[in-house]
Parts: sequence; structure tokens; C-alpha cells
Amino acid sequence: MIIKKTPEEVERMAAAGAVLVRTMNLLAGKVRPGVSTGELDRAAERFITSQGAVPAFKGYRGFPGSICASPNSMIVHGIPGPYKLHRGDILSVDIGVILDGWVADAARTFAVGPITPIAGKLLRVTEESLMAAVPQCRPGNRLGDIGDAVQRHVEANGLSIVRTLVGHGIGREMHEDPQIPNYGEPGTGIALEEGMVLAVEPMVTAGRHAIRVADDRWSIFSQDGSLAAHFEFTIAVTADGPRILTPWHEASSGGRAAA
Repeated sequence: MIIKKTPEEVERMAAAGAVLVRTMNLLAGKVRPGVSTGELDRAAERFITSQGAVPAFKGYRGFPGSICASPNSMIVHGIPGPYKLHRGDILSVDIGVILDGWVADAARTFAVGPITPIAGKLLRVTEESLMAAVPQCRPGNRLGDIGDAVQRHVEANGLSIVRTLVGHGIGREMHEDPQIPNYGEPGTGIALEEGMVLAVEPMVTAGRHAIRVADDRWSIFSQDGSLAAHFEFTIAVTADGPRILTPWHEASSGGRAAA
């Protein structure tokens, strides 16, 4: 069942999103060679709790970290720990924040110092595919319009959509209906309506789309070992068009996407 939010509830999710953006900005300043993913996790947890919020991921279905930190060929769900970042790595950071019972969710992939041309292309195209999806999150469009926007941009650039992992609705729970694939046919799927809030999150590899799950049962890698990137916004479908509730791409939170 899709749970639509009132304008007041969207504002409360935007407040959680503002904490998330500040957390992401904090970590952006700490991503560098020699820093461990565990150090990033601890910094994020300290900051989130200092804002009167709760890390949404910690303890979620037993997940031990406050963030997901996924380097190189790891797509998502990386458990923070002793791994130290190296010059030339890429690192996907996924953050969830609960504030006053409302959840925000977002992700970015960072370059750790200078990176290879293919890594640079992967980050650029994946982020661009998320930006292409944002204008589709408006009343009257359909779910397939979002996936089509992502898929067309990614595949036109010779990269692969991870098909077995999807975005999701979000609200008082981290994962709500509907599931949001990063591929699809325009004009198909459920109709988007005012009050829906969606976590749209392209996951893209530089090789093939198949995945493998690690022995820890959390970390998910590209099966062929190719580099992977992950970018995500929480987006509200409003009468005025899409509103990004986790605008980490802006200097300050609370932005609204271009119509």
C-alpha cells in the first residue's frame, strides 16, 4: 500500500533531510586517503545524534553501521570498518536519518583523490541519471517514466543499470511501497500522485549488471568486479512538481527541483 503524505508531513521529512545533508557535507570533508570507513561511520553517528536525530540504518534488520560505505566494486550495503581509503578509490556513502519519526535517505559516490577516466565517467553519468529522473517525479507521470529516464541516460553512455536493486517509497518507515526500478518503459506502471515520497537511487556499474552478495550477507558487489556508483535523493511528489528533500547537491538544504 502506498502511503501518501500531507504537506505538513513532507515538511517534517524535509527537516530530516536537512540533517542528512549536513551529515553528508561533513563526510565529504573527511573522505580522503588513509581514512577508514569506520571513522566515517563514527563521525556520522556523532553528528546525527547531536542534531537530535537517529541513524536510520543502525540496527535496521541487524545492520551494524550508521552509514553504508561501499568502495569500488561494492554497489551498496557496505559495513563500515577497518578498510582505509586509497588514492584512486571511489566510495559510495548511503545515509539514513530519522527525525521525529520521519525518515530521509540519500547517497553519493565520492572520488578519493584523482580517479581513472572510467571511474570519473561512472560517477558523472550515474549522478546525471539521478538528475534526469527528478523531473519525472510529478503528478500524472508514471513509475516507468522514472526508470526510463535513468536507463536511457546510463545505457546511452555504455554503462549498466543494476536491475536487481531498486528504489522505494519512504516515510515513517525506511522502505515503503512502491518499489522503483531504475529501468522501465515510459507511460507504464502506477500513476504518481501528490503526496507520494520516493527514494530514487540509480545504481550503476562500469561492466555488467549482475551482482553477488558477500559472505557477510550485506555487502553487494558487481559480479564481474567492475566499479559501481550509487546516487540517491528522497523526492516528494507535490502539486508544484518534484521537491528534493535531501538536496546534497546544493550548498543549503530545502531546495526544489527544476520543473
